[in-house]
Amino acid sequence: MSDIPVTKAHLRAAALAARDALSSDQRAAAAQAVARRGLPVEMAAGVVVAGYSPIRSEFDPTPLMQKLAAQGAQLALPVIPARGQALRFRAWSPGDRLIRGPLDILEPSPAAAEIVPEIVLVPLAAFDLAGHRIGYGGGHYDRTLAQLRAARKITAIGLSFAVQETEAVPVLSHDVALDYVLTETNLFDFRST
Repeated sequence: MSDIPVTKAHLRAAALAARDALSSDQRAAAAQAVARRGLPVEMAAGVVVAGYSPIRSEFDPTPLMQKLAAQGAQLALPVIPARGQALRFRAWSPGDRLIRGPLDILEPSPAAAEIVPEIVLVPLAAFDLAGHRIGYGGGHYDRTLAQLRAARKITAIGLSFAVQETEAVPVLSHDVALDYVLTETNLFDFRST
């Protein structure tokens, strides 16, 4: 039996404690800083960018998503069909009403069109300087990114507070690395690592 799950759980707990210790003002300022900087990739008009509905003290992508919408991006939010499955994405615009999904996370109405993103903004608990991330243990984003990348070229961009950086994330065969991580202080580019 590998000790990687135990190590990941420990790293997750430490990173989430550091994230939780940030004040709401610090979290809001970080989200604004990332929005001002924008994405590290060129965006064609109409590019589909998938964000997420933040939970707990997660990095809030809303200011960045509003900026991207103003620049002509088409936005989407994930829908969690069931535990153990890849996410699907439905169209969303700022101001659209959201409903509580099966895991009590806000998501677009079932009436919203299902679309496939080209850029995916990814929440995380911790990340390292090789582009590996720790999520919440459900594997939703690893499955989703693997499935999307099998079908087309996509860009996966983690959004995080600087305090969530860790020295090294243990990696399993099903773990999928990010292309970038954006924090309030840095842009990390992992495409060549």
